[in-house]
Amino acid sequence: MPYRTEEIRNIALVGHSGSGKTALSEALLHASGMIASQGSVERGSTVSDYDPLERTYQHSLYSSLLHIDHRDTRIYLADTPGYPDFIGQAISALPAADTAAVVIDAQNGIEMITLRMMELARERAMCRLIIVNKIDAPDIDLPGLVKGIQEVFGKECLPINLPAAGGSEVIDCFFNPDGDADFSSVALVHRALIDQVVEVDPAFMETYLEQGDIAPEVLHAPFEQALREGHLIPICFVSARNGAGIAQLLDIFIRLMPNPTEGNPPLFYQEEPDAAHKHTTIKAVQDPARHVLAHVFKTVMDPYVGKLSVFRIHQGTVRRDGTLYIGDIRKPFRVAHLYRLQGKEQIEIAEGVPGDICAVTRIEDISYDSILHDAAEDAHIHLEPPPLPQPIYGLSIEACKRGDEQRLWDILQKLCAEDPCLRVDRLMSTGETVMSGLGELHLRSVLDRLTEIYKTEVDTHPPKIAYRETIAAGGEGHYRHKKQSGGAGQFGEVFLKVESLPRSAGFEFVDAVKGGVIPRQFLPAVEKGVLQAMESGPVAGFPMQDVRVTVHDGKSHPVDSKDIAFMVAGRKAFRDAVLKARPLLLEPIVNIEVSVPEEKMGDVTSDLSARRGQISGMRKGHGDATIVSGQIPLSELNGYQSQLHSSTAGRGSYTVSFSHYDPVPPGMQQRMASQHKEVPDEA
Repeated sequence: MPYRTEEIRNIALVGHSGSGKTALSEALLHASGMIASQGSVERGSTVSDYDPLERTYQHSLYSSLLHIDHRDTRIYLADTPGYPDFIGQAISALPAADTAAVVIDAQNGIEMITLRMMELARERAMCRLIIVNKIDAPDIDLPGLVKGIQEVFGKECLPINLPAAGGSEVIDCFFNPDGDADFSSVALVHRALIDQVVEVDPAFMETYLEQGDIAPEVLHAPFEQALREGHLIPICFVSARNGAGIAQLLDIFIRLMPNPTEGNPPLFYQEEPDAAHKHTTIKAVQDPARHVLAHVFKTVMDPYVGKLSVFRIHQGTVRRDGTLYIGDIRKPFRVAHLYRLQGKEQIEIAEGVPGDICAVTRIEDISYDSILHDAAEDAHIHLEPPPLPQPIYGLSIEACKRGDEQRLWDILQKLCAEDPCLRVDRLMSTGETVMSGLGELHLRSVLDRLTEIYKTEVDTHPPKIAYRETIAAGGEGHYRHKKQSGGAGQFGEVFLKVESLPRSAGFEFVDAVKGGVIPRQFLPAVEKGVLQAMESGPVAGFPMQDVRVTVHDGKSHPVDSKDIAFMVAGRKAFRDAVLKARPLLLEPIVNIEVSVPEEKMGDVTSDLSARRGQISGMRKGHGDATIVSGQIPLSELNGYQSQLHSSTAGRGSYTVSFSHYDPVPPGMQQRMASQHKEVPDEA
């Protein structure tokens, strides 16, 4: 049955690996009657972990979309991975949700991905809910965990219910002011919640002060306001294993979490066609009668079904047999089939309204982060994307079978299309194909997918670090390309200068040509030539970044000037300028967090320092563990897992995330430059 926008909830289940998000999804599906029996991660029978590799690994590799129809409400759930290597899948699901439900393991407490997802949700102004799972586990300190949550995330984190009967039950504390809990007082928790909610509304605050109490049923609007403003982050308790708190969690989703009209809508922006750097902010209106704005946050490349594009509707109504545009593409496509997802199951539907999460198949032009719309004037509209981690761990990959090279490349492009944190490059300097991801486990899953799903055998070579190159100064470059071989020739001359940009600024191309000395139609060819040259830097052949290129002079010929001539001239003029601009080799620096027994902390910090690491802080972890945080060059982590395992008797673990690029030490740059063989640039 169709649901109105006000009857929809969009919730992303996020959190560290092992916190029980998939098991929680199963428990919610079962409690609502959507499935007859509750599946198991260990048995590979859950609705969300349906991929063959997920069943083999026994943990989520991709975000999975589910829906629950319960008490006249539709709840869309995004079950996301928790391993750091697959965090890109979790982050990319955030724009589809109004609420980030951060799941915490009651035994392990606050972990690295917990911190990261809470911060990302805060930055995107999402409503947040903390779910403490596994409350029936032995030897847990729930009062201490609540205190830790408030110390880390703020006093606005307040329990909305409490465990009772030794973790076999849960008592609501918002609508119910009475009852006996395993810790704290239901009455005190109820009063703290009411105090927090009425603070956002002066009228309710005045009534509360006059009457001494106020009925929770009338506080819906200020409750939603408190969620939107981050003034309240409810904490609720569940056990996906024994079912405690699952019914109460469904009740919280339906009665207290925002519908699409109550949350903070994501901001769209529209680029000016003639000025790409000028943006106009657009706020989507959750109105089914308006023109369509929908955002594609997930694509799946199924070897048998084809491309599946999953999108959240933010405005308007998408109908089967209707037509939609994809971003700036002028030709519309027909929505032949429209689906709602339940794990791998595709349920055909007639239409979707704002808040609905839908999917279409076999539309090749749709990609991750595309905007779908039904009005030509909505071209150039984009959604501010979440900051995805940068792929920093690489493998050189080649087909085992001669003649399979193009097939392997095509498959890798498909895998990149469904994973925004996977990247594949062909290095001009070595001719190698390099696959880059977020870690060893990330790349291992891709290799398993190649062999198990696509039946393609590959050879890999030792991990390659995703070094980059840039310049430390400015430089002028010039090249005249002149080629005559009978008939019409080739002519193009380019003068340009290069300047360094701040780290991670990327690339900027500036047209400063005056007097038409380079006709305007040839400037894109000059830029294309520069971009070709940036694919292989002069120091060690790695891609270049953080460079501004200003073309300021040149010459053309009325007959012989062509795109190819200016492309070659731009490429060689850029290389000429870069060699004069003190080229630098950059290495990726990662944030590292090491969990280590307290008695081994000195050994670990000494080892990190010896690896050029910089320690920035320490904090108490779970049990007797200490969390050491800092930054370290990624190249220094080769073999670190084995070393850490050995020095801590298997009790140490670490996680990394990309931070920034820094210049490598001079000696290291000289060594790598001496090993690099420059490939001749032939026009």
